[in-house]
Amino acid sequence: MKKIELEIVALSHSITQTHSYAVVLGEINGLRRLPIVIGGFEAQAIAVALERMNPSRPLTHDLMKNFMLAFNVELHEIVINDLQEGIFYSKLVCSSSSDTVEIDSRTSDALALAVRFGCPIYTYENILDQAGVLMEDDQRKASAGAPVTTETGSKDNLKTMSLEELNTLLNEVLEHEDYIRAIAIRDEIKSREKK
Repeated sequence: MKKIELEIVALSHSITQTHSYAVVLGEINGLRRLPIVIGGFEAQAIAVALERMNPSRPLTHDLMKNFMLAFNVELHEIVINDLQEGIFYSKLVCSSSSDTVEIDSRTSDALALAVRFGCPIYTYENILDQAGVLMEDDQRKASAGAPVTTETGSKDNLKTMSLEELNTLLNEVLEHEDYIRAIAIRDEIKSREKK
């Protein structure tokens, strides 16, 4: 089967499930999107890596990357290889000096590692046919080159806060390691500093 390369195009709160997030993968040079519901911890792990934030202590996926590097294991790619009853299944394609292996993984964990290693993300045509969403060509042109977005439900709240209040809040959420909220606050601060 031919593999189709994907990239992370968005990360936001899930509309369908409370306390969950959705990561949206987009077909490279294509119009299809693959939304995947993931947990809050995994969303945070992906957001931290996408935004190149440095937590004070390594997150679980950072630990896994450090472990793999310490033992000379390379992550070449991840493949979202199955979809059963709404659950996506993935594998990590890894190699050491002596062997190449495929390791079963939750898709959310595989994506968090892919972002850290900078490796490609693939799926198959049948999975895009089952769960993909076709994006209109004019929507794709409008979003071309747009950065990956992280959404929180309280953006309107941020707009009413002063710059000093935003900086204080940013420090508080970073202390609590709420990196997704920190990204939204940082983006609001940056947008005001540009004005």
